[in-house]
Amino acid sequence: MSSAYDKPLPMPFHEELSRPFWEATKRHELIMPVCNDCAQIFFYPREACPNCTSMDLSWKGVSGKGKIYTYTRVRQTVHPSFQSEHGHIYAIIELDEGPKIPSNIVGCEPEDVYVDMEVTAIFEHVSDNYTLTKFKPA
Repeated sequence: MSSAYDKPLPMPFHEELSRPFWEATKRHELIMPVCNDCAQIFFYPREACPNCTSMDLSWKGVSGKGKIYTYTRVRQTVHPSFQSEHGHIYAIIELDEGPKIPSNIVGCEPEDVYVDMEVTAIFEHVSDNYTLTKFKPA
């Protein structure tokens, strides 16, 4: 990267719970929590399975492939540092393995994005602590 990343970064809501996710993104891997009792893969990281409430959880690598479940084109930025990204796409991606994850769509024009568009994960290293997961057309 030629310059320091100067935009606000996501802050983990519970660092202990989300640390494995952020560590995996640094390795350009996408992992999700999985319930060891009912096999439900889910996102966001939390203390109990949202399907069966079991607390017997582990982490599982996922493909990073999926489709756009829904999206919006951001026309008004919420922070001055995002002004250069006016018109970017914020989407909910339904991964092939089932869970949905919020992210940005990159690598295409905003008007080319559509629901059910196939996408694949890419990783943007933005600081020593964060590598962001974004998606591009497959």
